[in-house]
Amino acid sequence: MTNQHEVATFAGGCFWCMVTPFDQWDGVISVVSGYTGGKTVNPTYPEVKTGTTGHYEAVQITYDPSKISYQRILELYWQQIDPTDADGQYTDRGSQYRAAIFYHTDKQQQLAEASKKALADSNRFQKEIVTSILPAAIFYPAEDYHQDFYKKSTEKYKSERLKSGRDAFIEQHWK
Repeated sequence: MTNQHEVATFAGGCFWCMVTPFDQWDGVISVVSGYTGGKTVNPTYPEVKTGTTGHYEAVQITYDPSKISYQRILELYWQQIDPTDADGQYTDRGSQYRAAIFYHTDKQQQLAEASKKALADSNRFQKEIVTSILPAAIFYPAEDYHQDFYKKSTEKYKSERLKSGRDAFIEQHWK
């Protein structure tokens, strides 16, 4: 029996903080930080950071669906973001930090839309769920120094994550 790997792509603010929630799960093959959804070909971090390229900072997850489902990955995703914030995530502001689910198949689109509706219907949040669900676009891996940043620069990663307010938000809304 051969395993087929699938791909999921998500934007949720700074991509450094979007790697660790997925990287630890059995069945996740890789989590790559990068850029997607914009108009600039082969964008660089300094270009994306300006907010003028149209790209989102995002992660692309390659996974084994026989070990972890797309539905489970969606559940993990929602628990990492503020789905009511249309202008960025936490202290990261601007179009490059917006939250979005980029679907690669019709089934991913259906599951993403159903999960968004379920979250809205749960009344967990008082404001509207505004996270976009968009067709996948070309994904450009970020520069090497961004890959696995939490492993390469542990102290800086921890400091930036703490300052961002992400963990406090997650604790308040998901724990």
